[in-house]
Amino acid sequence: MTPPVRPSAAPPTGGQTSSPAEPVLRFHERQGARILIVDDDPVLLRLLALRLRHEGHEPLQATSGEAALALLDHELPQVLITDLRMGGMNGLQLFEAVHRRHPLLPVLILTAHGTIPDAVKALQRGVFGYITKPIEAHELMAEVDRALAASLALGADMPGDEPGEAWRESIITRSPLMAQVLAEARLMAQSDATVVIQGDGGTGKELLARAIHAASPRAGAPFVAVNCGAIPENLIESELFGHVKGAFTGAVQGNPGLFTSANGGTLFLDEIADLPLAMQVKLLRALQEREVRAVGATRASRINVRVISASHRVLDAEVAAGRFREDLFYRLNVVGLTLPALAQRREDIALMAQHFMTTLAQRYGKPLAGFGPGALELLTAAPWPGNVRQLQNVVEKCVVLSTTAMIAPSLVQRALANQSSDMLPLDEARRQFERDYLIQLLKMTAGNVTHAARLAQRNRTDFYSLMGRHQIDPSTFKA
Repeated sequence: MTPPVRPSAAPPTGGQTSSPAEPVLRFHERQGARILIVDDDPVLLRLLALRLRHEGHEPLQATSGEAALALLDHELPQVLITDLRMGGMNGLQLFEAVHRRHPLLPVLILTAHGTIPDAVKALQRGVFGYITKPIEAHELMAEVDRALAASLALGADMPGDEPGEAWRESIITRSPLMAQVLAEARLMAQSDATVVIQGDGGTGKELLARAIHAASPRAGAPFVAVNCGAIPENLIESELFGHVKGAFTGAVQGNPGLFTSANGGTLFLDEIADLPLAMQVKLLRALQEREVRAVGATRASRINVRVISASHRVLDAEVAAGRFREDLFYRLNVVGLTLPALAQRREDIALMAQHFMTTLAQRYGKPLAGFGPGALELLTAAPWPGNVRQLQNVVEKCVVLSTTAMIAPSLVQRALANQSSDMLPLDEARRQFERDYLIQLLKMTAGNVTHAARLAQRNRTDFYSLMGRHQIDPSTFKA
């Protein structure tokens, strides 16, 4: 049997440190943490749990590597402690599996003296540290403190750490998947590196971009957001870089542009994949040169802006298809984050539904107390192709239509039934409308591009560009 934990001294009481000369408070005395212990020896597992609980932490226990991975699906600790030698999956195999899913989670390995060389090799592969057996309590807690300090530095918020969570207060989650994304986002926030956020529509890409800005040294400067797909193609350059008075017809006054408006702060370019290729070249130059030239201006202006981009499309695929410049992709994608779909974080659905219900009930002045029995289960089981945005829409319908203090399951069912699974995302609906609009114009003008452009109040060059975007051949509409 593995020797039990051997306390080196009586643990301190009253929240005092063991020595008045100690320069800083130990981490576990400031804030308890979730710590996952993995060992196939039930006696050692129990003793480790008792020691950690005595120190104010919340121990989670698993008797095998496989059980630990299953637990990580619904609970993300701040530190993982595992025995090196176990039946089935050993400690190093567990570390490798955990590291792929949660690369920022510190892992400590318990090792006997005879396996110290193996532990040293594990350190070279990324294991945070190792603790030798028989385990001395002060050595154990010193390594735990060191790992927890690293976990905090990397952005893993501790339970109840309200000041630490202020940067992402709009993101409601208890999902391990989201916790990992947020930990990486907080780490990225400390640099000025460009970031690309990818994820399905409605997953909260702008919220995450705002959180990165709030956690960054630029937090006191402007955060400017723009949807690249929502700006008419002939106005994109002017919107991003600005224009001087009289630069083009209708430019009755100058416009500084979004880059200049965000100077010193963060510019969020949503749906970056919708940016036309010609504009992609100009954006790349602006990022490389760190300067922009307004339309009609004779000189460029220096800018100090961090750029965060987002797309619901897979940008690698857009590059492969020739719709997105490879050099711009690498310039933007210095670091990348992918937001999980709501169906991948079902533990958050009830939490968010309650939050939306409370907020919307206040907005509409309705005295709602919550969801009736079975209502939250219906929400949790729904498919949610529209993600968080769709969930908010369903809850809003329930709040508006509810006539009782509790939202009934029948009302939730009705709101879900009214949600068409075929509902197009806004960007796709806009593209479809634009294509139909062009086709109608060309039908009306029998393929006369000049006439069609005049009806659309666009010049012929813009109109040809629009037809090219939708692969429309005007000759097919000629009589």
